[in-house]
Amino acid sequence: MSAARPRVLYVTDLAYPASGRRYGDEDVFLTSRLRERFDLALCHPLDAAALMDAYDVVVVRNSGPVLGYQKEYDAFRARALDSGALVYNPLSGKADMAGKQYLLDLSAAGFPVIPTVDRAEDLHRLPAAERYVVKPKIGADSLGLRILPADGLAGLADGTVLVQPCVDFAYEVSFYFVDDDFQYALHAPDPARRWELRPYAATAADLEFARHFIDWNGLGHGIQRVDACRTPDGELLLVELEDLNPYLSLDALPEEARDAFVTALTASLSRFVQGALTPA
Repeated sequence: MSAARPRVLYVTDLAYPASGRRYGDEDVFLTSRLRERFDLALCHPLDAAALMDAYDVVVVRNSGPVLGYQKEYDAFRARALDSGALVYNPLSGKADMAGKQYLLDLSAAGFPVIPTVDRAEDLHRLPAAERYVVKPKIGADSLGLRILPADGLAGLADGTVLVQPCVDFAYEVSFYFVDDDFQYALHAPDPARRWELRPYAATAADLEFARHFIDWNGLGHGIQRVDACRTPDGELLLVELEDLNPYLSLDALPEEARDAFVTALTASLSRFVQGALTPA
């Protein structure tokens, strides 16, 4: 590593057709700003394993659902762990980075999450509902998600899918963190338009809710997004804890908030690289 400018391999799929989001635009913006501090190159996720050895740190950003290249992602992950390569976010995340098992674990432990089971014998633990959400345990970006009536669940809860009640909610809200520090919140006022986001003024109670999951994950470094829904009675329930490659919706922020996020990310990444590569 050069003394002044760490070498960053920035992993992104600029052409991924994300519904309601522009992956390429966000990563073009972020890399244009990160280049002020780092020597940086972009690569597609399929090329990361072959290129990573030439860089001081691999930053995984809008790389798309790994289901589309699971074998290659597994090889990248195994190589990084075996070689001790620095990956940001670190590969120790317990949430979406490791699949959807965490929703089952958190639900069973009594955390404020949408009730979730994966076995037919546990369906009775779910609150009664007219409709249920069924989605693959290994999934992302709503791939394979189905909404079914109660009598349509027979034979589906076999351990490979998650079953949740279809919760009525007032809106969805997301809380964005860099390391352990809250950065901003965005919400979708219209439940039918998930990615039409507006800035949201988080309350102390909101942040206590979100930090509960950040603390549980114990990631230490990196970007995390806590997605929640607000029920009609005002309760927040966790929908997802994204700790692999959360889309940041930076285009929904005013310029000052975007700049503050870039400053926080740059400082975090600098600490991460310097702390790992500087002899004790």
